[in-house]
Amino acid sequence: MLTPKQQELLSFIQTRLDEGGVSPSFEEMKDALDLRSKSGIHRLINALEERGFIRRLPNRARALEVLKLPDAMHRAPAPVIALKPKAPAPALVIAANDVIEIPMHGRIAAGVPIEAMEGQAMLSVPAALLGAGDHYALEVSGDSMMEAGILDGDFALIQRTDVAREGQIVVALIDEAEATLKYFRREGSRVRLDPANPAYEPQIYDPRQVRIQGKLAGLLRRYN
Repeated sequence: MLTPKQQELLSFIQTRLDEGGVSPSFEEMKDALDLRSKSGIHRLINALEERGFIRRLPNRARALEVLKLPDAMHRAPAPVIALKPKAPAPALVIAANDVIEIPMHGRIAAGVPIEAMEGQAMLSVPAALLGAGDHYALEVSGDSMMEAGILDGDFALIQRTDVAREGQIVVALIDEAEATLKYFRREGSRVRLDPANPAYEPQIYDPRQVRIQGKLAGLLRRYN
């Protein structure tokens, strides 16, 4: 069963597809549903995708396709949602799944663990770098993951999760105080956090000391 907002968004997407064969942009969906940020639209789209109502078509602009509609929407015509008045759109149309905003939670060490500080900033990210689920960003500090292609100053895009598989790159919170970005491995009954730089030693902890806060989903890099 869909929430009212999920059904409202699905109806709006279907209406736009019926009218012109092109799905709406994130900005148009945000305005139509009267949401404050595009990250809310991203969460609604993920929920509809996970429930099999829509799918994204890779490498295509405006790449949303409606696969099915709830029974309630089949029994009655879908309501048309009017867009708020706005200035004329520029000639270049932005893809519906082009850019989203995710929370920026400060800096994380890729060397010695440091505290991952939460902040209020948002980071604009190409949606193609992210999959389903909730995400946040951390700025990398240090060089211990350089052989995995993760450099000082990069933005690590993290999918929230509290579980990890062997060999995944994760954000691990140590003793509820310090966070680090490392390969997750098990060594007997212990947890081993491996760097990707021979200059650094693995970090070995009792499992009760380590809490997984996410896994690496992508990277952004600035070139000055």
